Amino acid sequence: MWSHRDPVLRKTGVGNIFIKNLDNGIGHKELYDHFSPYGTILSCKVALNETGQSKGYGFVHFESEKDAANAIEKVNNTKIGSKDVYVGLFIPRKMRIQAVEQSWTNVYVKNLDESVTDDEFTAMFAAFGHVNSPKIMRDKTSGNSVGFGFVNFDRHEDAVAAVEALDGKQVHGKVITCCRAMKKFERETKLKREWEQQKFHKYHGINLYIKHLEDDVDVEMLKREFSQFGEVKSCMIPLDEVKKIPKGFGFVCFSTPDEAQKAIAGMNQKILPGQKKPLFVGLHESKEVRKQKLAHKYNLAMTKNIRGVQQMYPQGQAMFYPNLAYPQQVMPMQQARGWPGPQQFQPIPPSNYLGMMGRTGGAGNRAGANAGNVTGTGAGNTGAGGATGGSGRQQQQRPGGGAGRQQGGVRPPRGQQQMMNPMEGIHDLTLQTLQQYPPEQQKLLLGERLYPLIVPMHGALAGKITGMFLDSGWTTEELLSLIHDEHKLQQKINNAIEVLQRAHTTTHEGEEQ
Repeated sequence: MWSHRDPVLRKTGVGNIFIKNLDNGIGHKELYDHFSPYGTILSCKVALNETGQSKGYGFVHFESEKDAANAIEKVNNTKIGSKDVYVGLFIPRKMRIQAVEQSWTNVYVKNLDESVTDDEFTAMFAAFGHVNSPKIMRDKTSGNSVGFGFVNFDRHEDAVAAVEALDGKQVHGKVITCCRAMKKFERETKLKREWEQQKFHKYHGINLYIKHLEDDVDVEMLKREFSQFGEVKSCMIPLDEVKKIPKGFGFVCFSTPDEAQKAIAGMNQKILPGQKKPLFVGLHESKEVRKQKLAHKYNLAMTKNIRGVQQMYPQGQAMFYPNLAYPQQVMPMQQARGWPGPQQFQPIPPSNYLGMMGRTGGAGNRAGANAGNVTGTGAGNTGAGGATGGSGRQQQQRPGGGAGRQQGGVRPPRGQQQMMNPMEGIHDLTLQTLQQYPPEQQKLLLGERLYPLIVPMHGALAGKITGMFLDSGWTTEELLSLIHDEHKLQQKINNAIEVLQRAHTTTHEGEEQ
C-alpha cells in the first residue's frame, strides 16, 4: 500500500472489505485480480499462518466506499476458485467485541452436579425466556455429566436476566457459575486484563524502574546499591533474548512505598561506580499509562504553542503560518474551545507577514529566518526584525531581533503557563474542582483530559472526536463521566466515528453528483 501520512483512511476503515471462506489456492495476486474490476484498490492481502498457508480469509481496501459497496454486491455468495465466499464491510475487532457484548445470547454454566438431568437443566433456564439449544456436556464413553453446559436464548435480555439470577445459586448442593459464553481469545484477553490489574494494585508504589544501566551492572550490584533504603523483595535486569546481554534497564521491588520513595530520592540521577550516565529511577508504570501521559504531554505542548502564537495578535486579527499547515491533531479541538481555526483567517501575502510581526512585537529571530526562507527580505517596522530591507540572516544578528524575542515571543508568561495546567493527573479531575472555574475554562480542562484518553485508540481522529464531545451540548457531569468510565467513553467514541463515516460518505456522494 502506498504510504499515507494521514492515518484517517486506515483508522476509519472506509472502503475496506473482508472476505472469508477463501480457497487455499487463492493468494494476494489472485485476490487482487478478482476485485480490481470494481475500483481502485489501495491494499490487498490474504491472511497467512506461520507456515505461509492461507487462513481462509483476506482483506481488500478500495479507494472509495462506493467501489467497496459495489464489490460486496457483486461478489458476495459467489465462487472464487472452488468455494462460495462471504464478502462484507470490515469491522475492527474492538467494535465486533463491543457489538457481541451488547447482543450475546449464549450462556455458559459450570460446576453442575452429575445428578442434574437435561429436563431440570432446561426448566431452570426456560423460566427466563425461550431457549433453543440447552445442552449438558457429557463423557462420550460413560454418558455422565462432565459438570458444565450451554444454554442459548432467543433474546439477549433473557440471557442477561438468567445470568444475573442464577449465577452463584445452589443447585443439588453445588454453587453453579453462569456467565456469557466466550471464545478462547476473549477469555484470555479478559484474564490477562484482570491479571494486569491485580499485579498493578499489588505492586503499585513499591516497584521501581531503573534505566541507563551499563552492561557491567549485574543484579547483585543493583540490589546492593538499593538495599540501603530498605528491604528489597526482588531485583531483575532483563536480558536480550538473542544477544544475551542486559537491555540497559531493570526493576527493584521494595516492601513499602516509603522505602521506594526514599530510593527514588537517593538514587535518581546518581552515577554508579564505572558508569558514564546518571541513573533514572522512578515508579514503574504500565504501557497504557505511559502512552496516555505522553499523549497528554504532547497535547499540552501543542496547546501552549498555539496559545503563545495567538497572544502575538489582537482578537480577530488575521494570522499567517509560513510554510506550515495548521496542526491537524489540534485543529478541531481549537475550534471546539472557541479558538480561531483556519477558516476564520484571511491569508495575507508573505511580504506583509514581517510587517505584522513588527507591529505586534513578534519574535525577531524567527521572523527574520522565515523572511529569509519565504521572500529573502525583511520588512519589520520596529524591534522585530532589524532594519527594513535587510536579509533574513542579517536580521537574526541585529539587536532588534533579541529584543523582539523577549517582548513578544511565542511562549506565554510563567503565570499563564501554570494556569493552563492546574492539575496534572488525567483522572484526578472532580466535579467540585471544575465548578471553581468559569464554563469556558471547564471545557478547556475537560478537553485536555479527554484528548489523551482517545489518542492511543484513534490517533489523528482524537482531535475531531474531542471537539464533537465538547460541542455536543452535554452537561459538565456527563463529560466528566467519560473520563472516569472507560466503557461509556468507548461507546461515545464509536458513535462519533459512525457520524464521521456518514459525513464522509455524504461528502463523497455530493462530490460525485
